[in-house]
Amino acid sequence: MLPFSRITIIGLGLIGSSVARAIRANMPDVRITGYDADSGVRESARGLNFCDDVADNAGTAAIDADLVLLAVPVGAMGDVATSFAADLPVDAIVSDVGSCKQSVFDALAKALPGATIIPAHPVAGTEKSGPESGFASLFEGRWCILTPPDDAPEVAVERLKTFWQRLGADVEIMDARHHDMVLAVTSHLPHLIAYTIVGTADDLEDVTQSEVIKYSAGGFRDFTRIAASDPVMWRDVFLSNKDAVLEMLQRFSEDLTALQRAIRYDKGDELEALFSRTRDIRRSILEQGQDDDAPDFGRKH
Repeated sequence: MLPFSRITIIGLGLIGSSVARAIRANMPDVRITGYDADSGVRESARGLNFCDDVADNAGTAAIDADLVLLAVPVGAMGDVATSFAADLPVDAIVSDVGSCKQSVFDALAKALPGATIIPAHPVAGTEKSGPESGFASLFEGRWCILTPPDDAPEVAVERLKTFWQRLGADVEIMDARHHDMVLAVTSHLPHLIAYTIVGTADDLEDVTQSEVIKYSAGGFRDFTRIAASDPVMWRDVFLSNKDAVLEMLQRFSEDLTALQRAIRYDKGDELEALFSRTRDIRRSILEQGQDDDAPDFGRKH
């Protein structure tokens, strides 16, 4: 039995279009309605044909849905929800795919009083953006974290859990604030570091006579991949999850100072102990199937 029969996806970029494609691949009988605020994206979505219908406004898209999934920047969630609030069916479930959960729930609850809201975060993506970048297998073998409020109907939580499992994801239930702290460590802080390092390299271009870009090897090159992620999305992530990000940034700054001290005073044992510990973390990620051990991250040369 299908968990939902009529799904509306608002926001048809990488994640939204991938959800639509995954639904087509795994639940072909589900009717998919899409909407995006960008008229060019709507036209692209119609041409790519991953939705049964692409509406010209959010209210029309949501009017007969049993699941409305928001795939928009986290800072826009409240305004987008307000735009379809009058047309939302009373029995519909509203969810999202953002990487901040407490602020998203607060915004949606304010915009949609009385609605069944179950935030979600599929921990998957690429540095690409736009409807052309989506693909059906994006969520296979990846985690999707649900952060239902305490009063969320159990049946609704189970339906959303089944939905993500049908798309190939492993599902975890988590408190929203705890989620935001975990993701501040595993995703938000790494992106912030990548943006900073790439920005520093750009500032040094004159000093190095363009050699930073010319000779970019594995480490720097991989930072540039992360730093190529959607700037609007990540602006909103950092502002929406600022408390957890700032807490993790403070901890990182303290650890960086300790590392600086170890290098300055030739404390080789401390450096080797740290590098050994971090290598073990990489091994555990591979053991849990969250990456593969292909040489050079699977790059083809």
